[in-house]
Amino acid sequence: MAEVVFTIGHKEYRLSAQDGEERLLQRAAQVLDAEAQQILEQAGRVPEPRLLLLAGLMLADRFATMEERAEKAERLANRLQTNPQRVEVPVIPSDLKEAMAELAARAESLAERLEEQNS
Repeated sequence: MAEVVFTIGHKEYRLSAQDGEERLLQRAAQVLDAEAQQILEQAGRVPEPRLLLLAGLMLADRFATMEERAEKAERLANRLQTNPQRVEVPVIPSDLKEAMAELAARAESLAERLEEQNS
């Protein structure tokens, strides 16, 4: 087992972690510390239990919001899979493509002639 050292708010903590899970614990501590820092910036010095409680509640609120958004997106994806909407893509007729290519070639030819005359 490895020991992980991290800081949340204004206090240092040491926890044991399973081998290979140290980075996960460090990342979680960083997320919690970021919330704690926001609280400290707004409220100044806050007792440790209250700081941890407020930071945890802020993270729980953010998690609940993200969970609701994910569920909404999943419902939409399921609905689209079961009832796909028809999407029409405009197709340019081939004779129009040919006419536009011919016009482009003529325009290039005219531009070359003008360049030659102005040279």
